[in-house]
Amino acid sequence: MPMIKLAPEGYPFITVFLVITIGTAVFFSWTAILPFMLTLFMAYFFRDPERVIPRSDNAFLAPADGKVILIEDLRGEKIPAVIPVQKGDETGYIGVSIFMSPLDVHVNRAPCDGVVESVVHTPGRFLSAFKHEASLRNENIAMLLDTKYGKVLVRQVAGFLARRAVCRVKTGDSLKGGERYGIIKFSSRLDIYLPGNTVIKVRLGERVKAGETVLGEIS
Repeated sequence: MPMIKLAPEGYPFITVFLVITIGTAVFFSWTAILPFMLTLFMAYFFRDPERVIPRSDNAFLAPADGKVILIEDLRGEKIPAVIPVQKGDETGYIGVSIFMSPLDVHVNRAPCDGVVESVVHTPGRFLSAFKHEASLRNENIAMLLDTKYGKVLVRQVAGFLARRAVCRVKTGDSLKGGERYGIIKFSSRLDIYLPGNTVIKVRLGERVKAGETVLGEIS
């Protein structure tokens, strides 16, 4: 039976609860069941399964596991503080938001090939991640990718339980579509802004898998 791959960010949590489990088992016996269950949950939460990544020259892949909660047409508009629409740019962007519950895989993957142009951390609140205003008011990390299709923004948004997002890349790094680039700890949200000429292939309420589900294709 193959070992379950874990995200490295999970090891401190698993270790702490494992130590508590052992200590409780030695001194209090049966009460160790609670920390043991929490240890198992941490191992489950920080799982990082391999994915079969579709290879397509014009496709954008889901950057997160979860449920599609928003698809919005932002053509001709400005994506706040990150991607200003240049004069003469009529394509704009299309936004897709994915909500991750505590039971979803929380490792994030690049939606396409590209070079990291910037990584911006913005402090904020910790509203429930499924609320519309959470996208802009909550603490988040925005990664801007320079791709052959234009700029693509992926924003990791903290939620009520998720108090910390981790972006493993920095400006100048190159990413391949489907490559792991970060993780959000516990339930959270991920917003992605795609070029306005993208044909969206998912619908509201649909469940998607990071690195496997095609969110959209360039028309």
